[in-house]
Amino acid sequence: MKKILIIAILGVFFQGTSINPLSKIHWKKVDDGLFLAEYSSPKKSIVGDQKITILKIDPSKYNFNLFSAKKKGEHSNTAKQWAIQKKQIAIINAGMYQADYKTNLGFMKDYNFTNNGRLNKDNTIIAFNRKDKSVPEIQIIDKTCQNWEVLKDKYNSFSQSIRMVDCKQKNKWSQQSKKWSMVVVGMDTDGNALFIFTRSPYSVHDFINILLRAKLKIHNLMYLEGGPEASFYLNHNDIEASKMGSYETGFYEKDSNHEFWPIPNVIGISKK
Repeated sequence: MKKILIIAILGVFFQGTSINPLSKIHWKKVDDGLFLAEYSSPKKSIVGDQKITILKIDPSKYNFNLFSAKKKGEHSNTAKQWAIQKKQIAIINAGMYQADYKTNLGFMKDYNFTNNGRLNKDNTIIAFNRKDKSVPEIQIIDKTCQNWEVLKDKYNSFSQSIRMVDCKQKNKWSQQSKKWSMVVVGMDTDGNALFIFTRSPYSVHDFINILLRAKLKIHNLMYLEGGPEASFYLNHNDIEASKMGSYETGFYEKDSNHEFWPIPNVIGISKK
């Protein structure tokens, strides 16, 4: 009875504020080693439903695949088109791109194909398709606390982007007034990869704090894309999720986009 009373009091206290104290994450099994969750952010956004979508992937059961419009014979597609054409279970952005609409802003390489051979100042690189079992099947390498010169020779596939959470689980993004839809990739402390999407816009600093406070056991996080280009698509075992971004401060300040935008570089997953 006391517990019910406390919850009721909290509900009254938080009514009309930006915090929802009762948000929980419920995982739905999609397949062995593959779980989908959608939960309400405890912090309200300026538009949208505050829903955060997360796909948790066991890398011992799934391949991670990099596709690029810069490869010979390829071109930009929507996330859904990439998934259909490449027979992928799920697709997300692989990173932000340059003015040519093909080249990743940071280092990107897949086996013998190089999208961008220049390592920039950003501190995180997602690495997968390992060469041997001396390293995890997939990880987000943090250049400030790991040896990139050693690890760059341990994997076949890489995409570099902006660090969100470091190897000490600290928020590394300064607060700012700008807000946007987002897709990010993370690793949890159990070694699972996390594809994470929010259509409702937040500052990146706030979104990081939301994720760190959730029961996701986050080890680190890397930013991929924001605004209407941010994409998340899943279609497997009769479960389909099509998530496209919309709002972006200074570019697309509205919640009206309901179509995937073509994107040049994506990460997909397929069963082993």
